[in-house]
Amino acid sequence: MFRKISHYIEKYLIIIILFLSACALRYPNSFSFMTKYTSLFLAAAMFGMGTSIETRDFKNLLKAPKIIFLGALCQYTIMPLLALALSVLFKLPKDIALGVILVGACPGGTASNVLSHIAEGDLAYSVLLTVASTLLAPIVTPLLVYLMAGSIVEVSFMSMFISIVKVIVIPVGLGIITNTLLKNKIKKIDFIFPLISSMAIALIIAAIVGLNAEKIMTSGLLVFGVVIIHNFLGLLVGLGVGKLTGLDYDKKSTLSIEVGTQNSGLAVVLANTNFALNPLAALPGAIFSVVQNLIGSIFAHYRAGQREKMLKEREVNI
Repeated sequence: MFRKISHYIEKYLIIIILFLSACALRYPNSFSFMTKYTSLFLAAAMFGMGTSIETRDFKNLLKAPKIIFLGALCQYTIMPLLALALSVLFKLPKDIALGVILVGACPGGTASNVLSHIAEGDLAYSVLLTVASTLLAPIVTPLLVYLMAGSIVEVSFMSMFISIVKVIVIPVGLGIITNTLLKNKIKKIDFIFPLISSMAIALIIAAIVGLNAEKIMTSGLLVFGVVIIHNFLGLLVGLGVGKLTGLDYDKKSTLSIEVGTQNSGLAVVLANTNFALNPLAALPGAIFSVVQNLIGSIFAHYRAGQREKMLKEREVNI
C-alpha cells in the first residue's frame, strides 16, 4: 500500500507542487511558518539520496573519469554563466539576481535521475554525475557565488561551506553508511525515501511561496520568465555539448538533463540561512523547482520518443 502511495506521489509530484503553491498563495500564513524547517526537509531528501548510492558508484567514478569530468565541468560552468548573463541582461534586482546565481551555482538535483529514466537515458551516468557534482558542491558552490555575486551582496564562503556540509554532505554520507551497513533491511523500506524526498521538496516550495506571496504577485512574472529561460537554455546547451563531444544518444540526453536540473532546494536553504537580509533571494530557487520538473518532463518524454523513432528507423534500414 505504502509503495503505491509513494509511486503516485512521485508520479504526480508536479501537480502536488502546483496545488500546494496555489494554496500557499491564497493562504500564505498557513505555509510560511515551514520556512524554518527547510534545512531539515532538504537534509531528509539528501539522506534518501544517500541510501540509493552504493560503494560501487564511487568505483565507477574512477573508471570513467573523462565523461564524469565533462559532466561536472558543464554543471559548474553552463548554469552559473547563464545565471550571470540573465541577471545582467534583464537588469534583475539585487535579491533576485542573487537567487538566480544561487540556483546556477548549485549541484545537480536528484530529480535528474528520474528525468533521465523517463528519457531512457544512461541512468548509471546520471547517478554518477549527480554524485560527482554533489561531492564538489561544498567548495565550488560558495566559490561561484562569491565570484559572481560578491560585488552586489556580502558573501561568506565559510558560512556557505558549513551550510552545504550540514544539509548535503553529512545527510548523504549517513545515507551511504546506512545503505552499506543495513543493505538488505533498507531494501524492504526503500520506497519511503523517495516519498520523503518528494514531500520535502513540495513543502519547501510551498513554504517559500507562502513567505513571499505578496512579492510573487508583484514580481513573480519576471522571475518565472528568467527561470524558464535559464532552465531551457541549460538543457539546450547541455545537449549541444553532448553532440560536440561525440556522446551517444543516451548519454547526450543524460548530460543535458543533468546540466539543466539543479538542486534548487539547496539554493533555497542557502538563501534563507546565509542571506537573511535578501528575502527574495529564495524565490528563484522555489520557482525553479516547479519549472525544472515541468519542462524537464516534457523534454525527457520528447527525447524518449525520438530515441524510439531512431531505433525503428534503424530496424527498417537493416
